[in-house]
Amino acid sequence: MPGTPPTRFVYLGPEGTFAEQALRTIPAAERGTRTPARSVPEALDAVRTGDADAALVPLENSIGGVVAVTLDEMVEGDPLVITREVVLPVEFVLATRPGRHLTEIRTVAAHPQASTQCRRWLREHLPDAAVVDVLSNSAAAGAVVEGRQDAAICAPFSATRQRLAVLADKIADHDDAVTRFVLLTRPGPPPPRTGDDLTSLAVYIAHDRVGALLAVLMELAVRGVNLTRIESRPTGEALGRYAFFLDCTGHVADDRVGEALQGLHRICAQVRFLGSYPRHRRAAGAADRPVPAPAGLSDHDYADATAWLARLRAGELG
Repeated sequence: MPGTPPTRFVYLGPEGTFAEQALRTIPAAERGTRTPARSVPEALDAVRTGDADAALVPLENSIGGVVAVTLDEMVEGDPLVITREVVLPVEFVLATRPGRHLTEIRTVAAHPQASTQCRRWLREHLPDAAVVDVLSNSAAAGAVVEGRQDAAICAPFSATRQRLAVLADKIADHDDAVTRFVLLTRPGPPPPRTGDDLTSLAVYIAHDRVGALLAVLMELAVRGVNLTRIESRPTGEALGRYAFFLDCTGHVADDRVGEALQGLHRICAQVRFLGSYPRHRRAAGAADRPVPAPAGLSDHDYADATAWLARLRAGELG
């Protein structure tokens, strides 16, 4: 129910994946029930049907890019909204049964995305080992436990849960890789604004209008709303028909963001609001600080201008 804190959580499974690890950073999820789903659509449908209160699914990876199925599923069916994001460092280890050595490894179980992110390490340390594709990092660890493969590329979380020995840690080619997860619920009042928020949208442009995408971007730019991500996905209607997914800084309760949404509603074929929520708190650094509004475009400036116009309309000058 809107306004009721979630207690029943579903996540992209199986158990022992990065998604479960990300979910367990949320205090309410640690106290509530956590159920793995076989796919992103299954996780989101569980929320839509009321079998779960919230679903945590991956949205993008800093190396592999956007998770297309998540974008597609967010705009299919009954609306859902993002209420939280979790950004999790992606760390891979090579795990095996206790007592085995690196020289004994002939096969390595790995999810394709995991083996791709560890390609250089595999080439340098296990050039003759065969990589066997599996459905998840957890499944890779399970294949080793069951004796079907010699080693697994998996998360430290999976290795610990399966009681495997770690032969090598931090084997990813990019040691600063992260995955961004989002928590989705049925529509309700958004979380209160914090001053460091994101708003996510899906916009469908008018394809028969020249400069339609530029017009969308201008609605944000002229109000000092910083665009942090834009992705395009085909609508399925015809070649060349796309929906654009936008993340921008600010909260729907902010005056400048509210005006930008009104402007998008006027010029777009459709705008789907996907939520306003706190931005993940990363390690301190200039790149992680919110971008300040340009002069004349802060909420205070908007409030002052609104009050000034009201006075003019009331016949007051000055």
